[in-house]
Amino acid sequence: MKNSTAKLAGIVSIVAGLIFIIAGAVTWGLITSNLAEQNITVAEDSSMLPGDDVNGPFSAFAEAQIINEHALSATDGKTYAELGAEVRAAEEAGDTALAEELQGQRTTVMNASFLRASLFTSVVSYGVAALVVGLGVLLLIFGAAFSSLAKTAPAVAAAPARSEVPARV
Repeated sequence: MKNSTAKLAGIVSIVAGLIFIIAGAVTWGLITSNLAEQNITVAEDSSMLPGDDVNGPFSAFAEAQIINEHALSATDGKTYAELGAEVRAAEEAGDTALAEELQGQRTTVMNASFLRASLFTSVVSYGVAALVVGLGVLLLIFGAAFSSLAKTAPAVAAAPARSEVPARV
């Protein structure tokens, strides 16, 4: 690798690494501040981080899990789709009171699903932010290595031309 190429690769890698680290850290901070603004606390009956403020990936995951448990508990373990089938069956049987009760449960499960999806989106976003920071660190390491190569690589000098000596007869 030529010195100038190694030097350029080093500079580009270092700049990209710094941009990645800053972007990942800013993203992490934005997710954290947005979650914190919601004033969510992990439910006390959660098996993970009970009572913790939801402001990070682990607390967001814990709250998503307990929301699912609560929703399933409210519906005797029935899912949104299962409740939909039961609502239709109750309506077909003419039992509007049961259909309305089941639709209420279905709405609860639907809202829980939306909340869980939002929290899981935060968890995934934290993962992406961490990945970007990690890639930034790798780019810094590569940039330092390329820069080091550019400093230590000897300049390749052109070989002196062979002088033509007439052959002896």
